[in-house]
Amino acid sequence: MTLAPIPRRLRSLPTVWALGFAVPAATRFRSRLLGLALLSRDRAGPGLLIPRCRSVHTFGMRFPLDVIFLDAGGREVRRTRVVPCRLVRERRAHATLELPAAEDGQVPGASNRIPGGAVAGGGV
Repeated sequence: MTLAPIPRRLRSLPTVWALGFAVPAATRFRSRLLGLALLSRDRAGPGLLIPRCRSVHTFGMRFPLDVIFLDAGGREVRRTRVVPCRLVRERRAHATLELPAAEDGQVPGASNRIPGGAVAGGGV
């Protein structure tokens, strides 16, 4: 099985660690607006961190997301599964982590995750 190429809008984004996941950080308007919308599950990669974000939409999504809202210290405030064509918000959030929802009960991005959520080799 070969991996799908990374979408153009995510290629040049910086990679950060969030809750033990290595994910691109949406630092540009287009990547913040589109997030993982219009991508297949395979092309969505490990997920996306959206800094300074309290709400996300799933319009244009082709698969459900596990959305994790983070506080200013990067700690989980709330986690929820969101199906396509929905809007979800959390007023206490300072950032949002979008992960493709696991179909088989596995932890999303398990191959990118560090046990216990620890950060190895530096990170954010």
